[in-house]
Amino acid sequence: MTTQSLSVSKPGHISPARLLFGLWHHPLALLTDMATINDQIAHIRVADGDLFLINHPQLARELLVTQHRCFVKGRALQRARRVLGDGLLTSEGALHLRQRRMLQPAFHRARVAGYGTTMAEYTARHSAGWQHGATCEITREMANLTLAIAGKTMFDADVTADAAIVGAALGDLMALFNLLTMPFSDLILRLPIPAAIRLRQAEQRLDTVIARLITERLASGDHGDILSMLLFSADEQGQAMSIEQVRDEALTLFLAGHETTANALSWTWWLLANNPGAEAQMHAEIDALGHMPTADDMPRLPYTRAVLSEAMRLFPPAWAIGRTAIEATEIGGMPIPIGATVLVSPYLMHRDPRFFAQPQSFDPSRWLTDQQQHTKHAYMPFGAGPRMCIGESFAWMEGVLILAVIAQRWRLRAIPGQVAIPQPSVTLRIRGGLRMSIEARTTELRN
Repeated sequence: MTTQSLSVSKPGHISPARLLFGLWHHPLALLTDMATINDQIAHIRVADGDLFLINHPQLARELLVTQHRCFVKGRALQRARRVLGDGLLTSEGALHLRQRRMLQPAFHRARVAGYGTTMAEYTARHSAGWQHGATCEITREMANLTLAIAGKTMFDADVTADAAIVGAALGDLMALFNLLTMPFSDLILRLPIPAAIRLRQAEQRLDTVIARLITERLASGDHGDILSMLLFSADEQGQAMSIEQVRDEALTLFLAGHETTANALSWTWWLLANNPGAEAQMHAEIDALGHMPTADDMPRLPYTRAVLSEAMRLFPPAWAIGRTAIEATEIGGMPIPIGATVLVSPYLMHRDPRFFAQPQSFDPSRWLTDQQQHTKHAYMPFGAGPRMCIGESFAWMEGVLILAVIAQRWRLRAIPGQVAIPQPSVTLRIRGGLRMSIEARTTELRN
C-alpha cells in the first residue's frame, strides 16, 4: 500500500461552536467533517493548540509504530487517569514498559487457551436462563456475562452480585467521560454539580469492588490468577507492585476486559439479526461441531471469527485513538508541533472505500480471503504498535466462544422500532441499550 504525496496545506477551519458541540454531542460527525478537509491528514487550529486527524493506514503506522516515542496518549486517556490511575491503559514510558512486561505472561497463548473452558461454561450457564419468546436488553446481557468471565479468569472470583453495581458505575462513567476531556474539566469536577457528583460516586463504587477483591486475595493467598500475579510477582529487579499500582492495573483490566468485548458482541448480534444469510452460515459452521464449542474448536470456527471481525470493522469498540506530541516531528510531511493532538479513527478508516470494498455492507466473507493482508493498519480494532491492547488474544477467544455457544442454542431477533445508534464515549456503545427478542433454535428449548 502506498501513500500519495501530501501537500502541506493551511489549517482547515471548523468554528469553535461547531468544534465544542461536536466534541460533546457528535464526535463521529465531527471527525467525518474533519476528514473532508484532507482525506489523509487534516489539520485545524483550536483554542489551546493544533488538532490533526490521520485518515490513512500508512500514516497511522507512522503515528502508532515508527514514531511512537514522539507521542504520549491523548487528552482523553490522560484524563482517564483520574479513574484508572496509572494502569496499563494510561501509564507511559518506563512504568508502562515495566507493567506490560509483568502482565504479558498472563496473556500468553497457552494461558489464554486455558481460559476458554471458563468462557464457554459461563456463557452456557448464563444463556441457559433465557426463554423462547422473551425479550432481553442485549447490551446488559453481554456486559453481565463478560463481567462474570473477567471476574473468574482474572480474579478467580464470582462477581455476579457486583454486576448491577459495576454496570451502573460504568454507565455513569461512560455517559460523563466527555466531561473529562473538556477544557477546565478539573475545575468543573470540583463543583457540587450533579454530573461531577455522579462521576465521583461512580469512581467510589468501582474502587469499593476492586478493594474488596484485593483484600480477599491477600487473605487467601496465590490462586494462580491474574490478580495473584499482580500481588505476588516481582519485576526483573525483584520489585513487587505497590498495592496502589495493583489497584490501578486490576481496575483497568476489570473494566477494559469486559467493556470492549461486551460492546463488540452487542453490535454483532444486531448485525446478525439484520443479515440472515450471514447468520445462517455461522449457524451451519457451529452446528457442524456437534458439541459445545471449546478453545480447541477455534480453528474450526473461521466464519464465526469473521463475523466478529466484520462487526468490529463497522463498530470498533476503540473508535478513536488519540496522541499528544511531546517532540516536534512530521507525519506524511506535515509538521506536528509539540503539544499538538493527533487522532486516528478506526471507525473512519474501517468504513473508507479506499481500503474496503462496499464498506457500509456487513460482509464477513471478506475476512475469509487475503483481505486482512492488504488492510494492515487500515483495520485495527485493538490499536497498533507497542501500546496495542495486551488482551487481544483473550478478546478474540472470548468473543468467538460466546458467539458460538449462544448461537448453538439461540437466535436473537430485532424488535420492530428498535434502532442501534452509536454512542461514542471511551468505547463505542449502543445509545440507550438495545432490546432484542430471544428465539430458541430447537423444539426442546421452545417447550
